[in-house]
Order: sequence, then structure tokens, then C-alpha cells
Amino acid sequence: MNDGISSTRADGSKPIWLVNEPGHEEWRSGLPEAQANWVRASAFKGEQHRLLLLPGADGTIAGAALGLGDSPGLQEISPWSLASLPDKLPPGAWHLATPLPETSATRALLGWVLGRYRFDRYRHQRDAVTLSATLEAPAGADVRFVRSAAAADTLARNLINTPAGDMGPEELAVAAASLAQRHGAGFEQVVGDALPRAGLHMIHAVGRAGPQPPRLIDLRWGAADHPRVTLVGKGVCFDTGGLDIKNPQGMLLMKKDMGGAACVLGLAQMVMDANLPLQLRVLIPAVENSVDARAYRPGDVLRSRKGITVEVGNTDAEGRLVLADALALADEESPDLLLDLATLTGAARVALGPDLPALFSNDDSLAQSIESAAREEGDPLWRMPLWRPYDEDLISKVADISNVAGNPFAGAIIGGLFLQRFVSRKTPWAHIDLFGWNPRERPGRPVGGQAQAIRALFRMLQGRHFRQRQE
Repeated sequence: MNDGISSTRADGSKPIWLVNEPGHEEWRSGLPEAQANWVRASAFKGEQHRLLLLPGADGTIAGAALGLGDSPGLQEISPWSLASLPDKLPPGAWHLATPLPETSATRALLGWVLGRYRFDRYRHQRDAVTLSATLEAPAGADVRFVRSAAAADTLARNLINTPAGDMGPEELAVAAASLAQRHGAGFEQVVGDALPRAGLHMIHAVGRAGPQPPRLIDLRWGAADHPRVTLVGKGVCFDTGGLDIKNPQGMLLMKKDMGGAACVLGLAQMVMDANLPLQLRVLIPAVENSVDARAYRPGDVLRSRKGITVEVGNTDAEGRLVLADALALADEESPDLLLDLATLTGAARVALGPDLPALFSNDDSLAQSIESAAREEGDPLWRMPLWRPYDEDLISKVADISNVAGNPFAGAIIGGLFLQRFVSRKTPWAHIDLFGWNPRERPGRPVGGQAQAIRALFRMLQGRHFRQRQE
């Protein structure tokens, strides 16, 4: 994707002022009288995402003003502040006339690039709107980070947006293998009937009814003497619900049920792009939860990689089953840090909505590090508790545990508690229950796949948060 970033100011570049509602009058008072009158006549007051073109004395465009809404100051710019500009600016070269702190400059530039995202793989007429405006990178912006983050965002969004007919377990494995090849990483996969022989019975059980064989994707990168970080992503490429089949409305978005895997691959790409001093492992259980004669059944008892037996209370709670095997495998290496990302529960969305992934962790210091990085990066999430008294709701009468509770309460917490059973207490672990989808049209966020938590987790791994843990 052409990011529309210019490293130098082109001749004839026009200025863009960033104006918030509290400061719009002060900004207007500094303009030439004719432009100030134009702003007043246009009733521009710095409304969020509103763009006002400013006329020159000869009737040409002299510049533009972009509203930031009720943002209290330039320190509070979100990564989406400039996301509307690529669709609204006339062709030509542009630059920001408003000085920004370094963090805000980076966020603003990132929003510019994210606003250029298009998923047009299936359109005969691609990019009907020509994005021909360019923006000079503002002073202080971390252009390398912006480009890496935008590329990771695009990778994740493209994977999520691709229909399951073209993004099954095989295609997801191809995407992971391509990423590994580009960065000199090792790549392996355990496929089909080899899964139970490897002790990955639950991945096999969930995916064996699918049109493509289930698999565990395994990517390794980095030097052996670096801290060991393992990422696990839920790769359910389509979820019918299995024999506990979903209704049509519930199935409509299930191509996105591999959103955790997509985000994990985006995060891995950022880590490798930046050559972070980590020993990285990526595990993705890739399956399709389908219905045929081989489908696993309610009431079945499955043996996990960890040896824990699991009674299937509902075949539509499949994500936690495949993640459990992958987490148990990851935990056997005693990583310094274990993270999993998954579109796991509707309950998390009821609690927090589509924009806020739910964060669960067995380690307060790790959770605080992730939360701090999320705030700094403007990539939000919200911590929820692994409330131990609810653990008894997973009790089964015929197996060690059930994959669902016997009541409708605290579904996101129950999912986290189930996964926690497969991670040893000594392993710092965080589980992120995300939506992976934008349900309404917004600047830079068209309806469709949404990358979540990638930048926050990268900053945590890159920055002082993770180093402090090691020290």
C-alpha cells in the first residue's frame, strides 16, 4: 500500500492546521482577515474530522483546517485524528502547520496512513477514489515505526477480511510461511492426523470435520540467548458453531474468528521488522469448526496436550479448546512471557463493546506493563479479573473440567479461567479477548476487519516495560 508519506516538503506544499474546539477562536484570530471571515461564515468550530479548505487571495486553495473535536490539547491526539484526511484532501502536497509533540506527531502520521487502507481484493474497479494527496512527515514523527505499524495493521486486516473460502487453515499457514520466509524465521506445521500423535487432540477434534485438515502452525525467530516470548493466536478460520450450530446472524461474521491469529502475525511482523532482541515463537491452531459425520459432539470427552480431560458442554466454545492445546505446548518451554490473542467470547463484547479488548493476566506486573503501553500508544484495552471463585463453574461430572459453565454469567472470565488451567503459575501470561472487527463506518476504520492490541503489545515488548521485567 502506498502510504502517501513525503520525507521532504514539496514545492507548493499547502499547510494543514489542527484545530480543537476549545482553541478554535484563538486559532481563527491569527488568520488574515479574509480567511478569518471565511472560517466564521463557514461556522467551522474545530468539530472532529471536519475539514475546511481555506481560500487564497487569488481564489485558489491556500490551506486547510482539520477539526480535532473537544480534545483538550495536542498531547491528546489519537491515532485516528488524521484518518479522514486521505479521503477529503484535494490532490497535491500537504504539511502540518501545527507543531506537535513527538508522540502526537507519530500518532498523527499513523492515522494518515491507516486512513488510506482499502480492502479491494474482490472489486473489479479498485480504489475508485484516487488517493493522490501526500503528507510531509511532521517533525519528530517516528516514520519507521509508523510504516511498520501500518504494514502490520494491513496484514491483519487483510487476513480477517478475506472470506473463509479463500482463507482456510491452509491459506493461513501459507501467510505465516510467507512471513517466516521474509524474515528468515523457521516454520513448521503439524497437520491433520499427525495432531493427535503429537498430543494435540483438541485441535484435531475441533477441526477434523472441516474441508481442510486442521493444523498447528509453528514459527520461530531470534537468537537462543534472548528472552523467550511466545505468541498464541486463535485461528478458527470459520466457525459454524459445530453441532451446536449458530443461527444465520451469528454465523455472518465468522470469517473473522481467526482475528487473534491475524493480529499475532501482525505483531510478529513488527517484532521481526524491528529486530527486537527476543527469541520469538508463534503458535497458531488453525481449524474450521464445521459440521459433518466427523464433527465432535456435545458430551464428548477430549484429552488435552496437558493431560487434562475436557467434557464438551458446547461445540461452539471451540476456540478455548484449540488455544488450550497450543498454550500447553508453549508452556512446556517455560517462556519468559506468554501472550494469547483470540476472538474468544461474545460476553467480552457485551461488557466492553467492539473497541475495547479484554485483558486477563496471571501477573499484575505484566498486566500493568501492557496497560501502560496501551495508554502511551493509544491502542486501548481493559483489564478484567480472573475471579477464582468462578473456577468451580467449570466442574464436570465426567471429566476434569467442562469447556463451558453451567450458567450464563461472566462468560469472558470463564473463558479466561479455562485457558489459565493450561498455563503454569510460574509463567507470566496474558490473554486478550478481542473483537477483530469494526461494525460501523469511521475514518480509517471501514466496516470490516480491525487489528487490535498489536501496537500496545509491540511497545510493551520494545520498551522499558518488558526490560524492567527482565532486570
